[in-house]
Amino acid sequence: MPRKSVPRAIAPIDVSHLKTYPLKTRHSKVKVSDFSVPWRRGGSFAKFLSGLPDVLAVNTLRTLVNAIVQARRKGRPVIFGMGAHPTKVGLNPVLVDLMQRDIVTAIAVNGAVVIHDFELALMGHTSEEVEAEIDSGRFGMAEETGRMINEAIVEGVKEGLGMGEAVGRYIFRRRKQFPNWKTSLLATGVQLGIPVTVHVAIGTDIIHMHPAADGAALGEGSLRDFRTLTAVVSGMEGGVYLNVGSAVLLPEVFLKTVTLSRNLGRALKKITTANMDFLPHYRPMTNVVKRPTQKGGQGLSLTGHHEIMLPLLAAAVIEELKV
Repeated sequence: MPRKSVPRAIAPIDVSHLKTYPLKTRHSKVKVSDFSVPWRRGGSFAKFLSGLPDVLAVNTLRTLVNAIVQARRKGRPVIFGMGAHPTKVGLNPVLVDLMQRDIVTAIAVNGAVVIHDFELALMGHTSEEVEAEIDSGRFGMAEETGRMINEAIVEGVKEGLGMGEAVGRYIFRRRKQFPNWKTSLLATGVQLGIPVTVHVAIGTDIIHMHPAADGAALGEGSLRDFRTLTAVVSGMEGGVYLNVGSAVLLPEVFLKTVTLSRNLGRALKKITTANMDFLPHYRPMTNVVKRPTQKGGQGLSLTGHHEIMLPLLAAAVIEELKV
């Protein structure tokens, strides 16, 4: 057998002629001047905010705050599109306060928000344990929730209202029966004349299981609210739309309001959109942040828990607007 040859070792590369440059001539993304400022006991919120590091998510937060502030100073709309999670983690008082300060000018919600908003106003508690109730068939079968919300929808739609105004008016007119009505986004919308629109997919909400559910009223009320929201979005040039905790429904609705508005002649070139959630999802990032702003404007994303991020955003805006 012929003897196998031993492979030659590869000589290390010669780096003696490597070209370098002075560090001071290089662009750097992080500077000491951007660093955070340690907290001092007894400081103000404004000091805390100004002491955050001027990088990454803090820059995004400041950009969003500035967009909201500039929109309201110029009388442009600030619209929240919401899933139920912000309500379920106790943020209705923050949102109501923003409505009362004329910072939030419209809110669009899914059907779950209506249920939790209503139950909190009526009973002061909401959000059942699904795992504990699903096996027995009790899940979603609270009598007052199914009967009263459907009653409110049917009653209001007969009078020409959208679903949000129908339920909001029901709560506001009967506020003696709703000891926590001041926490209600729907009732506050009616009280202040701020549109709170409801966008449902039939079969997704527990009230659709109840015998009082009226498909015609649900469909008509939600369609009216879609057109109301589109009217608001059509005037959104220079304004802001925030998607807060809706992974599918509200991003889809918003995209349709944008294209309908543009089809009817509204350019919507200078708009700010933002997604706020604890996980980045495909539809919010695509249908809220990217697609509506590819013609102009800016799309932002802030990832974090609503119960922390939304109060932080609200406080920062209030401080800047001084309202």
